[in-house]
Amino acid sequence: MADTDGARPTIVPTLLYADAKAAVRQLTEAFGFRTLALYEDGDGAVSHAELAQGNGVVMLGSKGRGGAFDTAMKDAGPAAAYVVVEDADAHHARAVEQGAEILMPPTDQDYGSRDYMARDLEGNIWSFGTYAPRVPD
Repeated sequence: MADTDGARPTIVPTLLYADAKAAVRQLTEAFGFRTLALYEDGDGAVSHAELAQGNGVVMLGSKGRGGAFDTAMKDAGPAAAYVVVEDADAHHARAVEQGAEILMPPTDQDYGSRDYMARDLEGNIWSFGTYAPRVPD
């Protein structure tokens, strides 16, 4: 992962996209991720990207580049990730403004969270909400 100040996450979802450039665009513009690193190969395909939301990170790249991970993910279906945000309604409004497909509008949950669900351009499910699990020391 890219060198950053602060804590490093110990679990990092990793996704492959047919159009990784479009994925980076949507994740940053509609869902507010920050680009930490973006590496392209000689053909302009995204070989590796790291995007942050709060103190969490997702890594992604382009499908069809070969290698063990690409081969293992060849027949994998869409993935899902939950991302903690401070204000689910404001986050949702940004996603709607950018044209994201919303699967569930901001909803209060029984366990105290307010969250919503969206699908990215390639079918992965992203939930954004206020619930932040705690890991005991």
